[in-house]
Amino acid sequence: MVYENILVKQEKNIGWVIINRPEKLNALNAQTIKELYSGFLSLRENREVKVVILTGQGDKAFIAGADINELVHLDYNQGKDYALEGQELTKLIENYPKPVIAAINGYALGGGTEMALACHIRIASDRAKMGQPEVKLGLIPGFGGTQRLARLVGKGKALELILTGRVISAEEALAIGLVNRVVPHEELTSKVVELAEEIMANAPLALRFAIQAVNQGLDKSLEDGLLLEAELFGKACATEDSQEGTKAFLEKRKAEFKGQ
Repeated sequence: MVYENILVKQEKNIGWVIINRPEKLNALNAQTIKELYSGFLSLRENREVKVVILTGQGDKAFIAGADINELVHLDYNQGKDYALEGQELTKLIENYPKPVIAAINGYALGGGTEMALACHIRIASDRAKMGQPEVKLGLIPGFGGTQRLARLVGKGKALELILTGRVISAEEALAIGLVNRVVPHEELTSKVVELAEEIMANAPLALRFAIQAVNQGLDKSLEDGLLLEAELFGKACATEDSQEGTKAFLEKRKAEFKGQ
C-alpha cells in the first residue's frame, strides 16, 4: 500500500509507525485510519521487527483527534461505521503480538488518547496534553475511550475526564496512571528507543504470551485468569527460547533467543 498520511519504517529491530499530517496536527481521518491498519499489519508480518513505536510527526501533536471536517457530515449509520472502523484499528494494536509503545510527543486528544490507550506502554513528552473532549462537540469517545480509559485509570476518573472534556498535562496523566513515564521532550525518542531495546532483549514468544495473558485475563474471573496464565506458561515452557533462556542463566551467559 502506498501511504499518503503515515510513515512506516524499520530501524534495526524496531518498527516505526508515524502519523504524517503535521499541518493538521496529525488528526485522524478515514484514509489515515486505513493506512494505520495496513502499516501495523505489515510490521506484524515482518519477522525482523520485535517492537513497534507509534508516534506523530513534528513537535506539536501525537494525534490531535479526529478530523472534524469528516465528523460534521456523519449520520447514525455512518457514525456507527466510523466508530467500528476505528475500534478495529485499536483492537489490532491492543492485541498485537509484539509490544507497541506510544511515544506521545504533543497533543493526544480524542482519538489520539484512544490510540495511545490501545498501545501496551505509553511514554509522554513533558509537553504532552491528553484528554477526551468529545462531549464539547456533542459526541462521545468512539474508538474505545469509554472502555479502555475506565479500565486503566478507574471508572470515577475516567468519567470525570470524559464528562468534563478536560485536557490534562503529562504530569497529571502520569499521576492517574494514564501514561507510564514522562520524559523531557528532547529525550523522548532516545528514551523510547532505550525502552524498546530493553524489551527486545527478552524472548519474543514470551512477550507475546505475556501480552495475551494480561489482555485476555482482565475480563475473566481471577480463577479463569489464573488458568489462562498456567496454559500460556506451559506453552512458553515448550519453546526453544525457554530452553535457551534457562540454560543461558545457568551457564551465566547472554541468551540468544530465536522466537521459536
